Amino acid sequence: MNGAAVVPEESRANDRRLALTSLAALGVVYGDIGTSPIYAIRESLHPSHQVAATTANVLGILSLIFWALVLIITAKYQTFVLRADNRGEGGTLALTSLATSSEKANRRGRPLLVLLGLFGASLLYGDSMLTPAISVLSAVEGLSVVTPAFDPFVVPIAIAILLLIFLVQRRGTAQVGALFGPVMLVWFTTLAALGLVHVIEQPGVLAAVDPRHAVRFFAENGWRSVVVLGSIFLVVTGGESLYADMGHFGTRPIRSTWYALVMPALLLSYFGQGALILSDPSAAANPFFLLAPGWALVPFVLLTAAAAIIASQAVISGAFSLTMQAVQLGYLPRVAIEHTSEHERGQIYVPSINWILMIACIGLVVGFRTSSGLAAAYGVAVSSTMVVTTILLFVVARERWGWGLGAALSLCGALLVIDLAFWGSNMLRVPRGGWFPLVIAALILAMMTTWKRGRELLLRRMASSTLPIEFFLADIKLNPPRRVPGTAIFMYRGAGGTPPALLHTLQHFDSLRSTVILVSVETAEVPRVPEAQRATSEALGQGFHRVALRYGFLEDPFVARDLESVRIDGKAIDPKDVTFVVGRESVIASERKVGMSVWRERLFGAMARNARTATSFFHLPPDRVVEVGVQVEI
Repeated sequence: MNGAAVVPEESRANDRRLALTSLAALGVVYGDIGTSPIYAIRESLHPSHQVAATTANVLGILSLIFWALVLIITAKYQTFVLRADNRGEGGTLALTSLATSSEKANRRGRPLLVLLGLFGASLLYGDSMLTPAISVLSAVEGLSVVTPAFDPFVVPIAIAILLLIFLVQRRGTAQVGALFGPVMLVWFTTLAALGLVHVIEQPGVLAAVDPRHAVRFFAENGWRSVVVLGSIFLVVTGGESLYADMGHFGTRPIRSTWYALVMPALLLSYFGQGALILSDPSAAANPFFLLAPGWALVPFVLLTAAAAIIASQAVISGAFSLTMQAVQLGYLPRVAIEHTSEHERGQIYVPSINWILMIACIGLVVGFRTSSGLAAAYGVAVSSTMVVTTILLFVVARERWGWGLGAALSLCGALLVIDLAFWGSNMLRVPRGGWFPLVIAALILAMMTTWKRGRELLLRRMASSTLPIEFFLADIKLNPPRRVPGTAIFMYRGAGGTPPALLHTLQHFDSLRSTVILVSVETAEVPRVPEAQRATSEALGQGFHRVALRYGFLEDPFVARDLESVRIDGKAIDPKDVTFVVGRESVIASERKVGMSVWRERLFGAMARNARTATSFFHLPPDRVVEVGVQVEI
């Protein structure tokens, strides 16, 4: 009896956990795609497209929206992409690491795949600038529906909200994040209810589920339908968030929330707007806000603003996480990263990225002034990223899942045709603002590749002039220096060489600590490394020891803390008896074109000078750190 009673209790507890996790996922994962109804249909029927709000056109657009959600979000992301988890983590860099970690991928095409993945990741920075701008601006534009008197104040109010969003980032989202889920639950419920009312009034709108309406739309509108396709793509712009946030919530809450609430609510909102336009074609100017009755318009605008803020917060946090991954994988220099929660390791704040995003968002609002202007730039970044995801998914299906060429090509080929159709339509928008995310991606990609290549050249140059540790130990055995009590820890990447800081210390002080530990920090191409595999150590003789610390690309390297678990000669390392010695390289660009062009050498040097110090990045106790400067020419 007791055993039988436990099972239902455990089942109820699991159901409660799933419900709470699903509610949290609702606030973080679906904020971006959840705000697309604000502007997607309005932009699809924008006067510049010269597509009238006739019954045939409305049903054709709704049919394209329905099948875009089914094929891209449901089939591609929910069914297949979420399976491509890198030890539970998702996102462009995680997928790139998964696709290039097999032996076959390493032998052929790995550099190209890495470059492709970096480009996809770089595009997400442009998305992180555009999403807050278009979401907040489109929400505030609802005030103009209340009364045209608000028209002059739309841009100032949007700027004020964006300033508030970025100014509170330092405080973290741990506390306000608890409200995200309930607010988005109210949001999606409201979308569904308002849409359902109009669908009941015009049930014929449901005929748009028939794909023949989409085919007829292309046949009747010709080239104009290709242009409209770029606006229809706005309904799936939050698709990448499903995959990027997989590590925070798991696949089951993301999938269950989509099928149970998000997809039905989105479809009812879109079909409700279509039904409203069928009843009154003039409503095409702003069908989303006109769904609400007059008495509910002001509260609806406020709720829309709240949803826009949540959508903005999600992509800003995503930019912070992406930066941390890029730094850990060696594609960006060390930057200041603050943890805003003691309990949630994903809650981080990156000041430099925050201020860059803030300036960019405000600049976009001031420059474009309307959400319709921003919509032209919005789809380019996401559609390009989706193409990259499909290509990498093909590699994962072949190399990791063991699919045959025919099966992988059939699936990914079909998905790629859809992605390229949307990508091509968005490329038409490049002259009207679509250039912005491409320029941002090009700049970020140049920085990432320059930093990676520069670090490789720097380490190679230092290794060429570094004394092998075996030679150094043999020398001090023959000519032993004066040894003083204590432990010195030298941080150095080259595990087989002698740290330059060690040679400089011995040269200037003619003495060494009785215990010397050479510590190297390695970043594995996995999200997290188990604690049991964190540290390895070996004795080198002459009082020297080598310790390697391994971290995943989603982990912060707490070197001082993790060294406490290491045993040296059977004893734990005493933090009070340790001096950390780190090298600080000053990079000098040479006029010789060896490995990189001069402009890239200068860019690398500028990035190196502005990088976060090793003391701060590795969380070393500042009062126990000695820095030794070294000039290196590349």
